Amino acid sequence: MRKILFVCGMALAVAGALSTSGCGGGAASGEPGGGSAAGGRGGAGGGRGGSGSAMMRMPMTVELASASRAPMNEHIMIVGNLIGAATVDVAPRVNGRLETVNVRLGDPVRKGQKIAQVEDREIREQVRQAEASHDVSRATVRQREADLKFAQTNLDRSQNLFSRQLISKQTLDDADARYQAAVAQVDLSKAQFEQAKARLEELRINLANTTIVSPVDGFVGKRNLDPGAYVSQNVPVGSVVDISFVRLVVNLVEKDIRRVSAGMTADVGVDAYPGEIFKGRVARVAPVLDPATRTAQMEVEVPNGDFRLKPGMYARVQITVDHRDAALVVPRNSVVDIEGKRGVFMASDSKALFREVKLGLQEAERVEIVSGLTEGEKIVTTGAAALKDGDTITLAGQRGQGAGGQGGGRQGAGRPGQGGGAGRGAQAPRGGQ
Repeated sequence: MRKILFVCGMALAVAGALSTSGCGGGAASGEPGGGSAAGGRGGAGGGRGGSGSAMMRMPMTVELASASRAPMNEHIMIVGNLIGAATVDVAPRVNGRLETVNVRLGDPVRKGQKIAQVEDREIREQVRQAEASHDVSRATVRQREADLKFAQTNLDRSQNLFSRQLISKQTLDDADARYQAAVAQVDLSKAQFEQAKARLEELRINLANTTIVSPVDGFVGKRNLDPGAYVSQNVPVGSVVDISFVRLVVNLVEKDIRRVSAGMTADVGVDAYPGEIFKGRVARVAPVLDPATRTAQMEVEVPNGDFRLKPGMYARVQITVDHRDAALVVPRNSVVDIEGKRGVFMASDSKALFREVKLGLQEAERVEIVSGLTEGEKIVTTGAAALKDGDTITLAGQRGQGAGGQGGGRQGAGRPGQGGGAGRGAQAPRGGQ
């Protein structure tokens, strides 16, 4: 019994000792834990300070340029397709079978040159018959004229005899009737002669139409049929295109109509000859607009003596509509739009200050400044699109100081947080002791 009581007492003593050491360790650990919490708060504070720094806009690296005087042109650029001076489908005027085709695709031809031939044997026979009928009619006219002359002689003789009362009145009337009949026969034979002549001319024209000729000077653009094919007046054998000069038919928007007029020079470029400019002129501008598109057609003619420009090429035409000899110009990338205002950024004491300006002529790389800027003033070019009024700027190639200061600030903010946490953690063991 005593042994049992002794063992129970020892167990209670050990348990008490363990609970006492556990409480001491918890207090000791609580102090560092507090220190950690404090350190955590300190870290959070540092974090908030860091986000505040991030809200500030970093200095922008930019490039500057000076406003200067230079010649300035304003252009209108329009695109379209080239067409020939004339494009004509060549079709026969008679029906028949093609006997020959004398040209091929791309061959040069002259106006009136023979291109193809339709079979003409049947028409030639008709022409021979008409020529024979024409000759018969001519001979008939001569015969009727001779009969008329004979009737005239008989009538004169009868009148002479009747005046001397050697023949009766009836005999005189018969002679006059024969004369009148002869006159009618002459008129009839002449009419028949004219009819035969007209028929002969018609057949000769049909015979000539069996030869298909080129209506214009140019080149064979298409060849649609080969010998042996049956053709009619609605079946073109091919086409001939005149490219002594080419035309560019484009649509001119409503706002540009007042700035373009016939006779203005035009620069034309095509993809087939990159970098090469062909000189042309505005030949005509339509006096009316298309109500659907609000555009007017404009024709630009380009001389093509060497035949390098081909119909169907995609072309770009540039027309100079205005010119300044000494305009105040700035690079195009320096002009920005802020809240509906067009302007530039001026560099002043490492700050970008917005200044509103009025624009004039515009080119691809330059813009004319009409007011708001003077010659020689420095403006921001590269980087202007990303700026706001009052932003800090640094010039390209210079070493900025703002980045170093910001880096030092972040390092200083980190050290106090760590120091406070460490200090509080170091005092916890002393409290536990």
